Amino acid sequence: MPMYSTIKKIKDNSEKTRVVEKLLSLRNQLNHQIPAKTATDTLLLATWNIRAFGDNRRSESLHYIAEIISRFDLIAIQEVASNLDGLHKLVTLLGPNWDYIVTDSTEGPSGGGERMAFIFDRCKVFFRKMAGEIVLPQSKLIEQSLQFARTPFCVAFQAGWFRFILTEVHIYYGTSAKDNPRRVEEITTIAKFLKDRAKKEGENYILLGDFNIFDTTDTTMNALLKQGFYVPDAIQEVHSDLGKTKHYDQIAFSLKIDNNMIVFSEDKQRAGAFDFTETVYTPKDLDIYREYFDKNTIANKRGEQIKNYYLTNWRTFQMSDHLPLWIELKIDFSNQYLKNITLNDGQTISTEGTQETIPKSPSTTTTQAISYIGNKSSKTLHLPTCKAIPDESNRLYFNVLQEAIDMGYKPCGTCKPG
Repeated sequence: MPMYSTIKKIKDNSEKTRVVEKLLSLRNQLNHQIPAKTATDTLLLATWNIRAFGDNRRSESLHYIAEIISRFDLIAIQEVASNLDGLHKLVTLLGPNWDYIVTDSTEGPSGGGERMAFIFDRCKVFFRKMAGEIVLPQSKLIEQSLQFARTPFCVAFQAGWFRFILTEVHIYYGTSAKDNPRRVEEITTIAKFLKDRAKKEGENYILLGDFNIFDTTDTTMNALLKQGFYVPDAIQEVHSDLGKTKHYDQIAFSLKIDNNMIVFSEDKQRAGAFDFTETVYTPKDLDIYREYFDKNTIANKRGEQIKNYYLTNWRTFQMSDHLPLWIELKIDFSNQYLKNITLNDGQTISTEGTQETIPKSPSTTTTQAISYIGNKSSKTLHLPTCKAIPDESNRLYFNVLQEAIDMGYKPCGTCKPG
């Protein structure tokens, strides 16, 4: 949990009381809406565009941001300012177990001097000593002559059994058109670049951040999906902007699925966007914070204009105009590893009082990629990316199609393995 000792230093008693009460309410909301952290079973991964995040927040706001971030194990942050004082204060509030990795600032009108960062809990997440920004070769430049407006940030991590490379983006916005051509090309380029690299390296890639995608039906979203990245339904279903009308932020996967790796299960996936305005900087709090507004900014504003300034401007620079988007991943593959050690034909292993037959396949090892997943109840065969794959307890893994057919499995009509 974050450090609270600095709250005692707030001189105004009414403000001190408000911060305490708001933190307690925020903690209660987090307890109900975000899964509890585990020691080894799961990873809570998040991405959050914190608007123009420099040394420009009130201490009150930093406490709220720290409280939210502390509920995750690893979080990607966009729009970190070149001035790192705000980030340093935030990590100090999080406590000694937390660390961060941050990029250099991106210069130029499109970059705006922004940085990107990963903040992580060292009790759960291990930095695998590889980090860097992606620079495109001449043959792959955007619009034949451009690098990314803000350079993607690539870092290798490990949590539990799960080794992965996390790539963070803040895609070009440009005009308010939902399918801005440069935005589409940036998404296509980074997705294809990582797809090719994942195929060559055999690594697990997660691509996340602010894609500036308006809707999941737009060309921008299709540009991500058609390169082979998978976005779970639980992520696609939620809006991540403060107004809850846009799907700006995404978390996408290109995984080397092994016999001993089931990262998430679509039918019971836990993910979402956390709306902090339910408890902090709520619409009803306008009168509380009016004294902190810039007097010159609101000099000629009245009524609804001041309310709109508070809702869409002032509080977004205290918290953000984006909501943190999160997903819970499974990172303990020890049971799967043990169950999938290659055994002789027909040999059985006992698992919690049940008997499970493990067929032998000469091409199956614990390090090869799974080609097919069988539903033991329905005898249906699926591709690993199929949305209809069964629960983990009802799965049987195959690397050879004929092996599954010989055992009576029929291809799924949706994913059509073959």
